[in-house]
Amino acid sequence: MSTPIRTVGIIGAGTMGNGIAQACATSGIDVVMVDISDAAVAKGLATVAGSLDRLIKKDKITAADKDAALARIKTSTNYADLAAAQLVIEAATENYELKLKILKQAEAVLPPETLIASNTSSISITKMAAATGRPEKFIGMHFFNPVPMMALVEIIRGLQTSDETHAAVHALALALGKSPITVKNAPGFVVNRILVPMINEAFFVLAEGLATPEDIDAGMKLGCNQPIGPLALADMIGLDVCLAVMNVYLEEYGDSKYRPCPLLKEMVAAGRLGRKTGRGVYTY
Repeated sequence: MSTPIRTVGIIGAGTMGNGIAQACATSGIDVVMVDISDAAVAKGLATVAGSLDRLIKKDKITAADKDAALARIKTSTNYADLAAAQLVIEAATENYELKLKILKQAEAVLPPETLIASNTSSISITKMAAATGRPEKFIGMHFFNPVPMMALVEIIRGLQTSDETHAAVHALALALGKSPITVKNAPGFVVNRILVPMINEAFFVLAEGLATPEDIDAGMKLGCNQPIGPLALADMIGLDVCLAVMNVYLEEYGDSKYRPCPLLKEMVAAGRLGRKTGRGVYTY
């Protein structure tokens, strides 16, 4: 597809969907953001407006910039409105069956030349592409949270993804002011494949009583220049999420190096999942 991407369709107005919408709109790209209810899209739009207000307070943008960005976001509950987009990004919950259902619905109303991307952090792009009628036009675009602030986008090529599709999506990521990296399809892609086992190893270090949580986190912050230590990060991500990811790696790769730490399993069993439950490694 030689035409540049001028309009992006986004399915899902939640944290990731509205973040992607903001990144597009502030970069001069038109957005059609679709979700199941008027309340869901209204909430998504309100989140974008609040985020832009914070940027105004920090003198990063003007009030006119905010108005222009919001004017570029059209919201809808009708998939047919996505037909105007050259690229549609699916940003629904991390569930294969749900994503597949959404993709089928979207595909039914999209012109054959429209590209489709999934903002998944764990589901196989090759597998999703195979379930669509346009596997060569399917790709992964893994944005990081919070989308407006985080420069990274992992662009994941399925086995079927064409060079043209990759080039168009890579160009879009650059147009959004992001720094894309290109990754082959494999569980965890690049960042989470390295990050989550590191978090798991931090739990082994904690379980062995080698140091306090505070000292483990201080060591990684000061010794590896990480802005947040692995245990505090685990609390932020959710210990249940970390455990689920490790279980996926263990199952997919069949390699014992991905064995979840027993302490991590024990804390999840106790319901100590991190910030969202008020208690994880630390108390909130």
